[in-house]
Parts: sequence; structure tokens; C-alpha cells
Amino acid sequence: MPLVPLQRILDERPVFAFNVIQIEHAEAILAGAEQAKAPVVLQISENAVRYHGVLAPLAAATRLAAEHSGAQAALHLDHATDERLIREAAACGFGSVMYDGSKLAWAENLSSTAEVTAWCHANGLFVEAELGEIGGKDGAHAPGVRTDPAEAAEFVARTGVDALAVAVGSEHAMTSRTATLDLALITRLREAVPVPLVLHGSSGVPDEALVAAAAAGMRKINVSTHLNRLFTEAVRDALAADPKLVDPRTWLAPGRDAVSAEVARLLSLLDGAR
Repeated sequence: MPLVPLQRILDERPVFAFNVIQIEHAEAILAGAEQAKAPVVLQISENAVRYHGVLAPLAAATRLAAEHSGAQAALHLDHATDERLIREAAACGFGSVMYDGSKLAWAENLSSTAEVTAWCHANGLFVEAELGEIGGKDGAHAPGVRTDPAEAAEFVARTGVDALAVAVGSEHAMTSRTATLDLALITRLREAVPVPLVLHGSSGVPDEALVAAAAAGMRKINVSTHLNRLFTEAVRDALAADPKLVDPRTWLAPGRDAVSAEVARLLSLLDGAR
């Protein structure tokens, strides 16, 4: 199925966004989405690009996997700090990007995000930005930070972004699902901000809190570490069960299957959400 714009999905319902690190991730995410009969966002992060050394090959593989699947999927660039990477994403067929200026001071984040957004809109890209540092990202963000609704409304008005990632209690890279979200703050942000809200660091958020966050106003929910943990556990189990394995397909397949099953399960949590 051809890629669909992220805006179209967000207009219809809350959606999970899952990170692609290698082709097995893309295949698993799409298979899970097909099983759940739900739309999904395929994300490639700046860190994943750094790992591979270049964006285009992984982007092309992910896009083609989506086009050959029956899933409704958007292709999104995640946590980009390099404006050159955003331009490359546009050339690779991405429909949306997340520009991350959250490490910058307020005024610099405001001006740089506005500049990036203007370029992206001129080139047909949907833009997500971040305000209020989300805990855990490369050790740069303070876990206790929260996004102020008034600042968020001003930031969106002055930058023109299409979606906003906010800090409400989640943290990146959590391997236990024990995060506590400030649902009242999510509601206040939804009332103050006229664009879709994005929850980063959702790997550490339990199922019931994810459902409550969507009900309170979150429209895009990002998950990465949780799937990576399941993938790695399945691969580790396969290798431990048979030390003679040498064909990567024999131990990558269990990891892919584990991710596919969890993607389908997570997507089902939002059944009926609009």
C-alpha cells in the first residue's frame, strides 16, 4: 500500500509510532499493523542513520516494505537535529519529520524550529517539534521536566509546527514499564495547543497509562526501546538454545516475530480510539 501522510492518520485517530533500526524491524512492524488492521508510523531516527552511516538505503527498504504490505503506514524522520538530514529525508520520500531543538535555549529553539518549519512546509513536509525536554534521551534531558501549557501554545503559534512532543512524565530508553504520566497536564496541554500532541519515551509507560494518555489528548505515541528489548530477548534465547546456529536468519526470525506480535498487541489497545 502506498505511504500515507501522517496528518491524515492523526486526523482520524491516535496512532503508535515505532522505530526502524534494520529491515527486520520494518517487516515486523508492518506485519503487526496488518494483523491489527490499524495504521502505523514507521520512524527512522537520526541515531539509526548514524549507525548505518547514511539514510537513503534504510529509508528505501522501509518505504518499499510498506508499499508491498497491506498496512496503512506513514514514514517519519525521528529526533533530527541536523537540518541536512531533514533535507535528505525530503529527497527520500518522507512525509514528515521531527526537528529536535529541545537541547537549545528557549529563544534559539524557537527561532531554529521556525526556520526549519518554514523550509519543510515549502517542501511539503509535516513537522513535529519538541518543547520541555523528555527525560532520558542520551542523558541530556532532566527526568523531572514538564512542558508548560502557556509556553507550548506560544511555541506552536510562533513556529507554525504541525505537532508537538511534550514532557509529561515519560523517559526515553526505559526498560521497565513503570513510568507515571501526568494525565491532568496532558489534558491542559490538549486544551492549550491547537496541534496534535506526541508522547515520546512511551516504552516505559504501562498499557493502561498509554490508553489513558490517548484519551486525555495524545495523538502520536512513540515506542522503540520496548520493542528492541523484546527483539533482543528472543534472539538471545534462540542463540542460547542452539549454540551451533550460524545463519543469521535462524536467530533474527524469532526477534522479528516477537516484535510483530507486540506491535499487533499494542495497536489493539487503541481500537475504537478517535
